Amino acid sequence: MPPKSQAPEPQDAAKGAKPLTYRDAGVDIDAGNALVKAIGPLAAKTMRAGVLGGIGGFGGLFDLKACGFQDPLLVAATDGVGTKLKLAIDTGLHEGIGIDLVAMNVNDLIVQGAEPLFFLDYFATGKLEVGVAATVVASIAEGCAEAGCALIGGETAEMPGLYEAGDYDLAGFAVGAVERDALLPRRDLAEGDVLIGLPSSGVHANGFSLVRRVVAESGLDWDDPAPFAPEMPLGQALLTPTRIYVRQLLDTIRTTGAVKALCHITGGGLIDNLPRILPDMLTATIDLGASPLPPVFEWLQAEARLDAHEMFRTFNCGIGMVVVVSPAEMDRVRESLGTEAVVLGSLQSRDGGEPVRLDGKVS
Repeated sequence: MPPKSQAPEPQDAAKGAKPLTYRDAGVDIDAGNALVKAIGPLAAKTMRAGVLGGIGGFGGLFDLKACGFQDPLLVAATDGVGTKLKLAIDTGLHEGIGIDLVAMNVNDLIVQGAEPLFFLDYFATGKLEVGVAATVVASIAEGCAEAGCALIGGETAEMPGLYEAGDYDLAGFAVGAVERDALLPRRDLAEGDVLIGLPSSGVHANGFSLVRRVVAESGLDWDDPAPFAPEMPLGQALLTPTRIYVRQLLDTIRTTGAVKALCHITGGGLIDNLPRILPDMLTATIDLGASPLPPVFEWLQAEARLDAHEMFRTFNCGIGMVVVVSPAEMDRVRESLGTEAVVLGSLQSRDGGEPVRLDGKVS
């Protein structure tokens, strides 16, 4: 009768060796649990009507009926903050980068007339530093509170070997809703409609690959006084968070009923973003002298030696959102938006030309 099979004996060298744990491989489960515990109170501050449950489950729950919509369409957006993240990492200034993350998503929802409802984040790193991650998530929660949406979940991924020491990556996911008959842009965009601009808070979260190249070639350090704002260090000045336009625009949309279209000015500037909302027969004519170029963009243009066309298809150049209204409604909408709103130009017949035309000179 053949002998019974037996499990092989471990090699002598392995006898008595210490077990190789997940932590030894670079993943700290306890740190992850500590972060989840720290996030809980932050997320709780963003709660709003419709949220079911809290952080920590396998998925976030949301009751759309509780928000009072009658015939809603869901609108979803996802985005990151580009290489602005590298600036936050290099300077150690993580306090505002989460606001950028939220802004880049919820500003894309509001241009479709949608109210942001909830937000989820993705934070990935090689080795989880709880303090840094908690600071980032705190700023995400701050952005959510400003936008009126709930932070209902997210993912923290610790992936040793994939990221350099101290590096991390961010992505955001936002969902909103809009009544079917309030979806933007409207179909009645017409020649003569007026373009109203709302100021940006700075560079926002686009064009930072060029910004970082400009800084490197200028010989400046992040701690040096900003040439365009000497009272602040350069890194801090450039990290000014992206402006969130949600509450201001929702109020104007609902109180006036006159907004025909909205355009979030992100990568590609006015030149590449405005065509996304225009019918083929219309062109957006922009008066370059209508809104002065803020100092940070004057500095970037001079250092990078860019002409106006390249500037306005790379950066927001001081305008973060464009509102389209009929001439008859212009004054009422501007009054709702506030004194910062500036008339940028109008819609004209395209006649085979470009979808965006820049007129005049930058003031």
